[in-house]
Amino acid sequence: MLIVKKFGGSSVADKEKIYHVAQRCIEDYQKGNEVVVVLSAMGKTTDKLIELAKEMAPNPSKRELDMLLATGEQTSVACMAMAMGALGVPCVSLNAFQVAMHTTSTYGSARFKRIDSQRIRHELDSKKIVIVTGFQGMNKYDDVTTLGRGGSDTTAVALAAALKADACEIYTDVEGIYTGDPRVVPNAKKLKEITYDEMLELATLGAKVLHNRSVEVAKKYGVQLVVRSSLNTAEGTIVKEEVDVESMLISGVAVDKNTARIAVIGVKDVPGTAFKIFNLLGKHNINVDIIIQSIGREGTKDISFTVARDDVSEVIALLEENKSRITAQRIEKDETVAKVSVVGAGMQSNPGVAAKMFEAIYNAGINIRMIATSEIRVTVLLDEADADNAMRAVHDRFIEY
Repeated sequence: MLIVKKFGGSSVADKEKIYHVAQRCIEDYQKGNEVVVVLSAMGKTTDKLIELAKEMAPNPSKRELDMLLATGEQTSVACMAMAMGALGVPCVSLNAFQVAMHTTSTYGSARFKRIDSQRIRHELDSKKIVIVTGFQGMNKYDDVTTLGRGGSDTTAVALAAALKADACEIYTDVEGIYTGDPRVVPNAKKLKEITYDEMLELATLGAKVLHNRSVEVAKKYGVQLVVRSSLNTAEGTIVKEEVDVESMLISGVAVDKNTARIAVIGVKDVPGTAFKIFNLLGKHNINVDIIIQSIGREGTKDISFTVARDDVSEVIALLEENKSRITAQRIEKDETVAKVSVVGAGMQSNPGVAAKMFEAIYNAGINIRMIATSEIRVTVLLDEADADNAMRAVHDRFIEY
């Protein structure tokens, strides 16, 4: 049996935790399984490297930032290999170049194009545990690229797909996927299983258990995931195409505080205006979520949308630079907002979910600023200061105990 195991930064934060993870991986290896381990950088290493970069330059080159950030994972895998070696187990650490993990050239948010599996296959055939750097790849220029925050999840799933692994296990500091963040919602329930579509929505909307692109890759290649704790052996949550039991109305509630509202005020109320704005942002790989366009008045209209806070400076600069082309009178930003979302496949056949959500938020005395819906989710934008209270209110409205 071939197992891919991914451990996040908190699971390998120090020597003791590295040895604990090493022992868990060795247990599976000694049962006769082939084991591939994917690691994130140790603890808060990535944050410290970003701080270092900003000490060097206020706006460091994205290429050079990727070169720097990739050293975090390389440190992790080397230390893990040393630990396993000290425990008498044959192993090898490999970085993205040694595996040959090919990505697009978008520094900071690259996507996998293909993974060459020959080197890993050779090492597995040599009866070694293979330890691979997460979060990174190589582009067509042979430059280091990174996949964005949480990208090690995507590395693990992509490797599982490329190697046709029998299992892909994502280890975190919680015991699985919950109906809400247990640090915010004390009575959140752990899910036994969840569909790819529901998990993708939750991951995209702020649930931090899985990287959203890892779920995309898992769904595309049919990789069944198990999310479980690195601290104990409790059963985790299975992420797969279909769940065995009738789905709950709501699978979870998510909060995303890494969001900002951009308002493009007074654009001409003519065909093509929205296209110009969002085509401009799309060409610069900027993701947009909630969009609201006002009713035209006196020949103009306003267009508001949300983006990640990390993209705000770039978005404002782009819009200001193209202000005359998009016919905007002014550009505004608000970085004091957050998104709260409910997600569930059961919503498709149960009308009234949005009304229940709005009622819960109203009863909590919280004002809604923007709304977006899809078949399996409802998202509202509200003040960041109200986000946790809104999450608890909505969770209590929908989740039965």
